[in-house]
Amino acid sequence: MDPVEADNVIGALRSAQAAVKAGISSGRAQCYDTGWTIWRDFCDRLGLDTFLKESTDKIEKLQIFAARIRSGELAPKGHSIKSRSVEDYLRGVAQTFTGMGLRDPRLSPHEDSIDIRIRRMLAGWRKEDPPPQRVKPVPLQVIQNLAFIAKHSPDESVRATVDMIILAFFFLLRPGEYTDNSKESESEPFRLEDIQLFVDGRRLDIMTCSHSELMQATFGSLTFTTQKNGVRGEVIGLAKSGHDYICPVLALVRRVIYLRSKNAKGSVPLARLFDEPSRGVSARMITKELRNAVTALGPSLGFTADDVSARCLRAAGANALLLSGIDGDIIRLIGRWKSDEMLRYLHVQAAPLMADYSRRMLESSTYNLLPNQDVPIN
Repeated sequence: MDPVEADNVIGALRSAQAAVKAGISSGRAQCYDTGWTIWRDFCDRLGLDTFLKESTDKIEKLQIFAARIRSGELAPKGHSIKSRSVEDYLRGVAQTFTGMGLRDPRLSPHEDSIDIRIRRMLAGWRKEDPPPQRVKPVPLQVIQNLAFIAKHSPDESVRATVDMIILAFFFLLRPGEYTDNSKESESEPFRLEDIQLFVDGRRLDIMTCSHSELMQATFGSLTFTTQKNGVRGEVIGLAKSGHDYICPVLALVRRVIYLRSKNAKGSVPLARLFDEPSRGVSARMITKELRNAVTALGPSLGFTADDVSARCLRAAGANALLLSGIDGDIIRLIGRWKSDEMLRYLHVQAAPLMADYSRRMLESSTYNLLPNQDVPIN
């Protein structure tokens, strides 16, 4: 092959490989890279070829690897891990195989489905796993507590943190979408250029319009780019809430005003902080403020500070919509959930929804069934 053409072929291949890697989040890619390194070391210790080309039973080798990952012997932190994490490690190894043009080693030798030994192994471990620790949806009084503090605080990091909490609550955002530390996140943060603000239908140029025009905004939106489960270019917008501080539009306005005052570029994350040690609102800062508020409000909330984190705001927003009678399909669309699992959990956790069920069950449980021909006539 001509040397120039060879260079072109190599360049095209590298470009394609980079695109494949970019097809998943940076956090997921890093996880798979770590898993492959562990797999390679595992094979070296046992004297195995990394791609098991000489192995007559690849499933057996994967089971040994999985068991040692599960026990913590091969896990990065040395702790035992849950079945779902083990499944992720096996998937990462398999994807490296298929990325090299080889057959998925998890498949049964004579079928295109996951081998029954792996399926039953993972199912058995799922039964042993402790129940999942789901996040608690924080009620409005937690956000009200934080809003009062932010409104009277001279600390820019506190005000920014609470603004991002408000946006996460109303827009049902994941931590990686509303914080400024998303390198290992499954999603990307929204940026200044993803904001749109409107005054009675008239769109503002948020980078050049006056401060007074910004304060008159009645509607705000976020445009999806690379966020998880979002449609690229799709816009989700909300009007003012009616509250003088806990409002998605006002929170967007406050972030625009702050970032403009620092001459920030459009590509800067909304959660960015300047002249602050933190350099940006992090998930840890969000969690700290939420836990402080929960501690201040006490056990009447029905949960403790340890039950909340930056992840709970997405559930909190969904719960607020659910309690308001918004259709579950609409909530799932706004929150970009692909299943009803979260809504099912929220429904049974919400005391106002469940409180009246026992009375209604008694009121509606007296009935007769339509008989078939086998039931005798009175």
